[in-house]
Amino acid sequence: MPLSKTLAVRAVRNGQGIVALKAFAPGATICRIKGRVVTGEQVWRYWDTDPRRGENCFRYDADHYLDPEGEIGAYANHSCDPNAGIVKAGRRLLLKAIRPIPAGDEVTHDYSTLLGADDVWKMTCNCGEAGCRKVVKNFKALPAAVVRRYRRLGIIPEFILATV
Repeated sequence: MPLSKTLAVRAVRNGQGIVALKAFAPGATICRIKGRVVTGEQVWRYWDTDPRRGENCFRYDADHYLDPEGEIGAYANHSCDPNAGIVKAGRRLLLKAIRPIPAGDEVTHDYSTLLGADDVWKMTCNCGEAGCRKVVKNFKALPAAVVRRYRRLGIIPEFILATV
């Protein structure tokens, strides 16, 4: 399903994901992650009633999450070697390329960059990357070399760094 001239939701390795319809250079904004800002308490309610929806929420600040239900962000998949990252610019969450993304490639980000040390969520990873961590946990669990790389790329929001 094309969502714009640049992105579509298509079948990918693990279900559905965001696929680039055009090439993106490193640093390019791929899209804005839209949704409704909700409390952590609301996310916990999602876990009880609609776990998929709870899994799709993005940490937005110290106390809130962004629920992308019905938006492209609901299809953003994890990779332990992502080609994009989430950046907070003012009140917006932006998905930005961190390396060249050719047309036809799935756009992925590392979920751990949006999981503060106070987030208890984790998942078994099946991204298929050579350096797959096998389990996705919060930011504090990332290997030091990965943290250094992500910091250099600017894809760890300040509100996540503040939780460590």
